[in-house]
Amino acid sequence: MAFADPQSVTVNAVAQSMPNIERSGKASTYRKAGGDYSFRISHVEAKRNRRTVRLDFQKVAADPFDPGLNQKFTGSAYLVIDAPITGFTDAELRDNVLGLTGWLTSANVLKVLGGES
Repeated sequence: MAFADPQSVTVNAVAQSMPNIERSGKASTYRKAGGDYSFRISHVEAKRNRRTVRLDFQKVAADPFDPGLNQKFTGSAYLVIDAPITGFTDAELRDNVLGLTGWLTSANVLKVLGGES
């Protein structure tokens, strides 16, 4: 079963709608026209199942070393759920993922970005 097309991620109160551009086996990639946002959902199933949800983003801005030139900057944020094929139910894994994402408040994300550990 596949996710709906398009997928949308809201960034700073703005929905970024991304239509599907590729489905292959256990992965789907969605990309916004212009390419400034890309979203990928992928699965690797072996002795351990690894499920990844990834948002890639880019922008063009002034080069900090030469403000007269523009440069492309890229970044990404992703969540990996890694677990053995047995031992945890999907509900248990979900509860742990929701616990982690609930901890990721604006204040805590800023602390992490500031280098706190």
